[in-house]
Amino acid sequence: MSSQIEENTPKKKKWEMPDTYVILFLVLLIAVIATYFVPAGSFDREMVDGVERVVPGTYSEVSGNPTGLMDIFLALQFGMVESGGLIFLVLFAGGAFEVIERSGAIKGGILRAVNKTKGKEFYLIAFVSLLFALGGAVGAVANSVIPFVAIGVIIARALKLDAIVAVAITFGATFAGFNVGFLNPYTVGIAQSIAGVPLFSGMLLRVIAFVIIVGATIWYTWIYAKKILNDPSKSLIGVLDEGSSQNEDLKAPFTKRHKIILSFVGLMLSFFIFATIQYEWTVDHMAAFFIIIGLVSGVIAGMNYNKVAITFLEGCQKLVYGALIIGVARAILIVMEDASILDSFVQALSVPLENLSPVFATLGMFVANGIMNFLIPSGSGQAMIAMPILSPLSDMIGINRQIAVQAYQFGDGFTNSIFPTSGPLMASLAVAGVSWIKWAKWMFPLLLIWTVIAVSMLVFAVFIGWGPV
Repeated sequence: MSSQIEENTPKKKKWEMPDTYVILFLVLLIAVIATYFVPAGSFDREMVDGVERVVPGTYSEVSGNPTGLMDIFLALQFGMVESGGLIFLVLFAGGAFEVIERSGAIKGGILRAVNKTKGKEFYLIAFVSLLFALGGAVGAVANSVIPFVAIGVIIARALKLDAIVAVAITFGATFAGFNVGFLNPYTVGIAQSIAGVPLFSGMLLRVIAFVIIVGATIWYTWIYAKKILNDPSKSLIGVLDEGSSQNEDLKAPFTKRHKIILSFVGLMLSFFIFATIQYEWTVDHMAAFFIIIGLVSGVIAGMNYNKVAITFLEGCQKLVYGALIIGVARAILIVMEDASILDSFVQALSVPLENLSPVFATLGMFVANGIMNFLIPSGSGQAMIAMPILSPLSDMIGINRQIAVQAYQFGDGFTNSIFPTSGPLMASLAVAGVSWIKWAKWMFPLLLIWTVIAVSMLVFAVFIGWGPV
């Protein structure tokens, strides 16, 4: 009888973290409510070197335009339309990288490196980490790192290490590169286009930051791995057992075609950097360029025309979720712009910051973006919300917009590696069988190291007046 009562008793549903789209829609509703209460206002603007900038001290109140019910859904539509160029950049990049991944070139290259460096644990960890860090820096690997964590597990097992090292050399290294994103179309590319600074400008300082951050990550990972190699009991979760299929797992073809594909992609991305400087190519050019990269890579891989098309579209499909976030985030700004309250928020933020030095104001931007990433764990979505506010705010406090872009990039990038709201993090930990608590214990000291590096770079950038060069 008691068991029957238990069966009929409804079970309490566990609370779930709202989806990113749900959070953004709630933010949209808050913006709509704000149009009825926040005083409307506007700054004067002026054109400086072809970029529209806010004129400090010119804020004045204007007549408001509260948002109606139909306006909410029109804003979503207009947000998608106005963000079309950025949305298709994300989709086409996903298509191109899917073709490259399906060719087997990436997996083959990694496992070839594993076989070549047997017995040289440090060089293997450094090489694999650097490969994934470069993938994160150019946007080739970010959310798509999840299946590669399984390769990390194979490598860690072969080296008699633990699953934390497996996550560190794949996911961790990817987001170490993503932190800087010197050629990442989803974050730096979008943020710079919104801020009105030349696409992928400021490359030199970002590459230097990349070298330092990735170097620190490899060093930190190796220190932990070396402790386990010397004493397996030092592992936080226990070393991986050697499976009988280990040697089979480490076998993968790395053909001449694979080498040609990777060389071609490297040359194309290098040429794009040149073209953005020499010919002032834009986000639209980059989106078109990814179509070329995807098609040519498919041809080199020996795929027939149907296979190339289907694979490219499947890659696009994988990034629809992330791409459309850009349009939803843009809808929030459309509501605020139409009601003339966006400048009111900029003015409200500038009041506490204008009494700070440019250095502390910049660090405030960095911290604010890190906190924002807990609620909006999407680099492109956060760029769409943050940069329209940070760009005029940087004008107000007297720093270059390039610095504001990097403050956003660091704030967004770092916390992806520890916030449990990060989907790629939680999925990567699940693949490797690592609990979030154990990962956070391992990751937190490295996060502090990254933060010290970021703060140092941002302070240096302010002192040298880092601009869009």
